[in-house]
Amino acid sequence: MTGPIIVGVDGSPTAHKAAETAKELAAKLGAPLHVVSAHTEDKIAHTNSGSDQWEVSSADNALYIAEQVVKKLRTPGQKFVPASAHGKPAEALISYADKVGAHMIVVGNQRMRGVTRVLGSVANSVSHNATCDVYIANTYGD
Repeated sequence: MTGPIIVGVDGSPTAHKAAETAKELAAKLGAPLHVVSAHTEDKIAHTNSGSDQWEVSSADNALYIAEQVVKKLRTPGQKFVPASAHGKPAEALISYADKVGAHMIVVGNQRMRGVTRVLGSVANSVSHNATCDVYIANTYGD
């Protein structure tokens, strides 16, 4: 086994199902699991609270989403890495996977049926463009 397993998350229930599948695969293969959330903008929001000023970026929000998923997945003895990646979801996952030398990207099959299948999906784009293995997890139903 070379390289980590990557899973893309966006805070949705279907992405969490894909993350659960990725967790099982990573455990069976003895690989670390990188939980990645994409962000397309480099916006920084400024928030004031009394005399304090806070800056929150799109990257921070994406990382927060990944960290929340990792908290739900956490299992003793298994390595998890929350991360954010810049770009549209498919491009961000592929770029991140290339950067860390991933063995596999796990994505859900959301929007791979019906009309949206013709228009494209993250799973479709990743499966056609990734330089590593791709596992498409069934996120429909139970």
